[in-house]
Amino acid sequence: MKAFLTLAAPSEHREEIKDSAFLAYAGRADSPDEAFAFLRTILSRHADASHLCWAYRIADHYRFSDGGEPTGTAGQPILRAIEGQQLDHVVVGVIRYFGGTKLGAGGLVRAYGGAAAEVLRSAAKREETPRVTVRLTLGFDQVGSAYRILDMLKASRLGEDYDERGLTLTASLPAGDLDRLKTALRDATRGQFGLHVAR
Repeated sequence: MKAFLTLAAPSEHREEIKDSAFLAYAGRADSPDEAFAFLRTILSRHADASHLCWAYRIADHYRFSDGGEPTGTAGQPILRAIEGQQLDHVVVGVIRYFGGTKLGAGGLVRAYGGAAAEVLRSAAKREETPRVTVRLTLGFDQVGSAYRILDMLKASRLGEDYDERGLTLTASLPAGDLDRLKTALRDATRGQFGLHVAR
């Protein structure tokens, strides 16, 4: 899994084209559920809007919708704006308030694509390394070694659960460090550990 460029914070942009208002919203989404939650929030703010058109890209997954506009005039241009700026884990929704003047298919493509491109261009961005969540099971005598290894790999501890056999520890770490984690744990515990990678 490679590093990717995404949004550091949500972004908004508004423009008027021939009396129609286009309000573009962009945000981070790590799953389709998060993308749709973001879009529902937009729709709740603009329940009276003529259209909500949208697109998202999350790794190899993408979807888009023309939101009632003519086919191919809104969702695809929004997706192309995301891809054109080489962004990932991003959702964009564009609200349109129709002002009475028809824009034609070409005008709609330019309006939706342009609003999406601008909201993304002005957004704060960051490069991010994909992370994985792991669940480790360890005996009590291996806990100190596991903590040192996780700290060395800059892993985030997400939860701990003790029982009579030892510790079950949940942590998040950069995906590229998973093999290093396995090797270090094997060396430190002589192979006496369990490791489950969450999908």
